[in-house]
Amino acid sequence: MNTYIILRRSAWESAEELKVAAGRSREVGDGEMSDDIRWIRSYVLDEPEGRVGTVCVYQATSPEKVREHAKRSGIAADEVIPVADTVIIRPDPAPVGA
Repeated sequence: MNTYIILRRSAWESAEELKVAAGRSREVGDGEMSDDIRWIRSYVLDEPEGRVGTVCVYQATSPEKVREHAKRSGIAADEVIPVADTVIIRPDPAPVGA
């Protein structure tokens, strides 16, 4: 599998709406497409006008499978960008309040 970054800009009106979409995404990825795609992590973005977006890290067999997963899940996939390499300087910070 290859690693991809998926941009979903201003895709949701609220964190609650994102939570529902994330549940559908996980169901489709883990239940219907587990041989083709794996959700690794997402970073939630505070977008203009109070909307919510994400930058997601996925592993998939192809960019087409990433788009198929998004379509089946009913979520956006504004950009699907292949990752060439990973440089880790520090681990991801713990969420506020963790």
